Parts: sequence; C-alpha cells; structure tokens
Amino acid sequence: MIERAPALTGAPRHVAIIMDGNRRWARARNLPALEGHRRGIGALERAVDGALRAGIAMLTVYAFSEENWSREGGEVAGLFGLAERFAREKAGALAARGVQVRVIGRRDRLPRAVVEAFRTLEDVTAHGSALLLTIAVDYGARTELRDACRSLARDVAAGRIAPEQIDEDAIAARLWTAGLPDPDLVVRTGGELRLSNFLLYQSAYAELWATPDPWPEFDATSLHRAIDAYANRERRFGR
Repeated sequence: MIERAPALTGAPRHVAIIMDGNRRWARARNLPALEGHRRGIGALERAVDGALRAGIAMLTVYAFSEENWSREGGEVAGLFGLAERFAREKAGALAARGVQVRVIGRRDRLPRAVVEAFRTLEDVTAHGSALLLTIAVDYGARTELRDACRSLARDVAAGRIAPEQIDEDAIAARLWTAGLPDPDLVVRTGGELRLSNFLLYQSAYAELWATPDPWPEFDATSLHRAIDAYANRERRFGR
C-alpha cells in the first residue's frame, strides 16, 4: 500500500479547484482553444503531483460544467477526446502513485467512449490510498441539489423517511459527492472571482483563493501559494 506523504504544515485536507483560463491562455498566444485544453491536462498532472507531495488527502477539480455544452461543437468534441485519452493513458500511472479517481456529474449525455474510459479509470485506480482525485464532468451544483431534493421527496412520499429526518447529513448523502468531506479550500485560476455553479452546498465554509494565472500555468508553486494562504487564515465557521 502506498502511504500518503506527510501534510505540509497547515495544509488543507481537501482542495477543490476551478480550472479556468484554458481558452484565454490559448487566445493570448494565437493558438486554438483545444491547445489550451491540452496544456490544461498537463496542469492537472502537476496539480496531482503537488497534492501528493503536500500530503493533501483529496483533490476535486471542475473539468466540464453543464454550461460548457454551449461552446462550439468542435471544441466540446475535442475536449472529450482529450478526456478520454487522459483516462486511458494515465490510469496505470495514477494507480502506481496511489491515486484513486472518482468521476462525478451526469454521464447520460457524455459520449459512450468517454463513459467507458472513465469507468476503466475508476476501476484501475480503485485501491489508491495516497490521494482521492474527484473529477467533475457535466457537473452543475444546482442540478445536483435539485436531484438530491427529488430523491428525498420520493422517500418522504413513500413513507421511508419523515420530513423531520431531513437534516444536513441526509442532504449530503444524496449529493454526487456523497461520502466526500466538504472542501477546506477552493482555488480558482484565471482571475475570475466566482464559484460558477461548483460545489455550492459543499463550499459553505470553504476558504477561497484565486490567482490571475490561467490554468495551463498552474504548477506546484501555485498550489503551495494557495496552501500558505490557507494556513495563515483563521477558520471561525461563523463563531
């Protein structure tokens, strides 16, 4: 069994990242958008490496939102091609480093080859214990909450639970992130300052950190800056 590295002093247990700025990075260099996404895959690998070295237990990344379907068809198809290639080519290396991968979000709208690649990636890495990497694909927090409410409503209607039994734990258990602790730190690249429909319920008390650097330029140094900022904050949780 591969053991998790000792955590850096004050490092968060769970980091979530909104990987933003691939297309702007590409446009600034007169490159096609897909090249920005391809470079973004490299940044994800660096983030995983940085998380392993920092002793972070969980890393959750926003790879494709529900809103991203509105993008040009060729870009979306190319992005899914990159995702499939990553899943098939990197599964063995991730497993060897003790990374367990979990994919959350809707799968019914994804290309079949991508769904199969994700399933294989999850199976190959199932026993990883050094880092849990959760990849959000076709994810939207409002849809996630809507589905959780519908699930709870069905159980109430069927008499399986009483309305009074619906508490925070009951809601969390119906989310796509069920079983995953809330993120301690949410990082956003690309200079924007918003959550963009990502982990809205789970991020209620997360610390936020943003960088103007686009995602393709993100590396271990960027992650360590975020960790240092987190470590120097006092988390009061409303107290």
